[in-house]
Amino acid sequence: MTANRYCDALKIEVPSLEAVVHHREATSYSLLLVALLERGEAMTLAEVAERLSTTGAGPAATVLQALKKCRPARPPVYRDGERYALDPHDDELDPWAFRLGLRPPKVARLPVVRSDQTPLPGVDHALTVSELQEAWKGKDLVSWSAQRVAVAVLDAHGAPMLPQDVVAFVAALTEWHRLRADAHVYWRANAVHVRDDGRWENNQEHEALPAARKAVRDRIAMERKWAGLRHDPIVAEATRRAVEARREAHAAELATLRRAILVAFPARNPRAAALFDTGNRTVVTYVDDELTDARARLREYDVVCAVNVREVLRQLGLDPEAWRLVELGPPQKSVALNRRGRSLKITIEMLITGSCGINKPLSDPTKMAGYLAKGHLQRLRAHLEADATSLYSLFSYGRLHGNVRLRWGGLDETFVAPWLHRDEEFLYPLLSRANTTTTPLEVVVGCAPDWSAPWARMQRCTVLNDDSLYEYVVVDERGYEIEPRDIQLARLAKPLSHDER
Repeated sequence: MTANRYCDALKIEVPSLEAVVHHREATSYSLLLVALLERGEAMTLAEVAERLSTTGAGPAATVLQALKKCRPARPPVYRDGERYALDPHDDELDPWAFRLGLRPPKVARLPVVRSDQTPLPGVDHALTVSELQEAWKGKDLVSWSAQRVAVAVLDAHGAPMLPQDVVAFVAALTEWHRLRADAHVYWRANAVHVRDDGRWENNQEHEALPAARKAVRDRIAMERKWAGLRHDPIVAEATRRAVEARREAHAAELATLRRAILVAFPARNPRAAALFDTGNRTVVTYVDDELTDARARLREYDVVCAVNVREVLRQLGLDPEAWRLVELGPPQKSVALNRRGRSLKITIEMLITGSCGINKPLSDPTKMAGYLAKGHLQRLRAHLEADATSLYSLFSYGRLHGNVRLRWGGLDETFVAPWLHRDEEFLYPLLSRANTTTTPLEVVVGCAPDWSAPWARMQRCTVLNDDSLYEYVVVDERGYEIEPRDIQLARLAKPLSHDER
């Protein structure tokens, strides 16, 4: 990437902060984004405040206080020491650029359907069948009295009609009405006469007739008004298909990226490291002189995932900007427990245990330091591999659910997993497809699986749609409901062969 790698990644021109400072979407956080885009590199908050003060945003000291309070280190911004920078690969950066007017929309404005602008006749003119079709087709007429509906139908046909024919005409247009063939028994007004031959006939002098004409034409006018605001359904469907194709293509591109989970020990001047390849689920450890091989191996990957990933790479003597980076550490520092201000500090161990059910997810640094000092390298390698496997379990859970889980006492919270891109498939669309196609879903529930045989504990489930809760219910073969957040792996089942049946 060039000096301004942010704008190169977004494929936009370098923005002018002066042009954005008075934008209707401008906030302290958005101005921080634009300042970083303009500079093209990391900045301290003091530097951002000084730059904003030159655009008329206010005194530098006041702007600095506002920047500190806007939670600046949230995606797509990350904090690196005292400096703040943008992650050019974060999927939140592109929507921000659109909202701030830095890039045009990806989809052109959809044209609206031009409605009929022909003036409607007044109440002195009889209704027509086409008017009733335009006003009533598929619409709810339950709020209309049966007599008004009958008056409108008789007026449109201009002749007496059998009651069952009137009902049949209305029923052909909509199922939501109250008209019946014996409805005249309950009519107190004489707007409709019952002839000797049983046919219904309008009373041309009754006030119900112009009222029915006005009601029908008022509904037509309203329908035409709303039709003028609706998008062309053909163009809308074509646009939707194009968007879906673009998302699928991006998801396929993301699927080709090679990802590695990195663990290094100790944190300062590492002497050992473990690399977990997420593609083939293998882990390799490197100690002392072998770290040169680890650095070379890392260059084979597109994405590096670790806790405090940028610092880990720097301690290994590598430039973090050479990869797409995934931060596996807690997305926030703490969570409030009550109104008295008591809070719980969130650790990576809590997230792994809450999400994956691993009781002791990471090794004790003191023990590992002892193994390193005493030369017990096999034990050290085993602990590093276990730590990398635990982090991979958390990574896999986040990619499946789009979030990670914190369970502590009575607390059960979820936090967004930033390493799942919105174009990638996760659990909910999988549940939707299983429900729509009535395909069984194969899942692994409980604690994280053994990644050497991840589907060993697989069980087949049925996905049902709970309309009352607007969510999907996963039921196992014994009829017991499975909590979706307990699912560690999921895939659509393949059709059974003839022999398996």
